[in-house]
Amino acid sequence: MSSSLHRKILSRLAIATLAAAAFSASAVAAEKTLTVYTYESFITEWGPGAKVAEAFEKTCDCKLNYVGVADGVELLTRLKLEGEGSKADIVLGLDTNLVAEAKATGYFAPHGVDTKDVKVPGGFSDDTFIPYDYGHFAVIYDTETLKNPPKSLKDLVEGDPAQKIVIEDPRTSTPGLGLLLWVKSVYGDKAGEAWVKLKDRVLTVTPGWSEAYGLFTKGEAPMVLSYTTSPAYHMVSENTDRYQAAPFAEGHYIQIEVAGLTKNTKEPELARKFLAFMTGPEFQSIIPTTNWMMPVGATMEPLPEAFGKLVTPEKTFLMPSEEVAANRKAWIDEWLAAMSKN
Repeated sequence: MSSSLHRKILSRLAIATLAAAAFSASAVAAEKTLTVYTYESFITEWGPGAKVAEAFEKTCDCKLNYVGVADGVELLTRLKLEGEGSKADIVLGLDTNLVAEAKATGYFAPHGVDTKDVKVPGGFSDDTFIPYDYGHFAVIYDTETLKNPPKSLKDLVEGDPAQKIVIEDPRTSTPGLGLLLWVKSVYGDKAGEAWVKLKDRVLTVTPGWSEAYGLFTKGEAPMVLSYTTSPAYHMVSENTDRYQAAPFAEGHYIQIEVAGLTKNTKEPELARKFLAFMTGPEFQSIIPTTNWMMPVGATMEPLPEAFGKLVTPEKTFLMPSEEVAANRKAWIDEWLAAMSKN
C-alpha cells in the first residue's frame, strides 16, 4: 500500500470517526430529559401537561418527563422524603402558602429568571419560586340540586347538614390547605369551633382535588371546594351554566401556584429555560382552558368569554407563607381534632 493511499484511508477513517462522534453527541443532546414533579390533575388527558410538553420540547431538543402525585402538598412531602436523592429537576404545583417551608428544606435553588412580566393579585416576587397561575378558592354548587347556596363562610359552617360538601385533605392537598387557611382567616381562634359545626356537612375528605371534583360532578354531593374559575370549564367545554361558584360575603382565599428548580438538578440550564418558558405567552395561553386557572402573564389569545362571567371576590385573603409554615402543623391538628369529634 502506497503512503499516499494509506494517508487517504486514515483521513477517511478520521472523518468517519469525527462524524460518528458528532452524531453521538447530537444524540446525547437530543436525549436530555427534564423531570417535572407535579400534581396529577396537571398531567391528566384534559390537563395542560401534554400541551406544555409538546410546546416546550419544540424549543429544547429534550424530553419532558412528568412525575405525578395526588396534589400540591404531596409534592413537598415527597421531596422531603426523597431528599437530595430526588430525581426532580423542577417542582411545579406548590403554592405561596408553602414557599417558606419549601425553601427551608434547602432543596431548591434560586431561579435566576426575569419575572418582571409576571403579575398576580397583591403581587408576589421571590428569588426561588415563580408563579404560573392563580385562582380564588370557592364553593362550587350544582344549581339543579341546590337552590339556596351559602352566601358566606358563616352560611356554609352553620347551614343545613343535609346539604353536603366534598372537601380536600389539608395534609395532602393545596385546596384543602386553602380552605383550612380561609376558615382560620375568618374565624381566627374560633376556627376549631367552626370546623366542629362544618364537619356535619362534609360528605367526605379526599386526598386531592381530582377525587373531590369527580364525586361532585357524579352527583354525590351538591357542593365541592374548588375555584371561582371552575364554572368556566363547564361553560366552555360542556356549554352549561349548571355549576356555579357561590360568592362569599367575607371574601375568598387566593391560591398562587408556583414552580422552582431543585439544587440537585443535573440540567440547571434546561430547568431555567423551562421556568422562563413557563412565564411566556405560549405556556400562559395553555393554562386557562386546561388548568382552568387565571394566567399570570400575557397570553397569545384573549381569555374565553366565560371568564368574564365568573365571580370576582371583593376581598382576598392570603397569609404570609412564614406564618403558614410556623402554624401549619398546629392548625392541621386543630382540624383533625374537630373532624374526629362526635
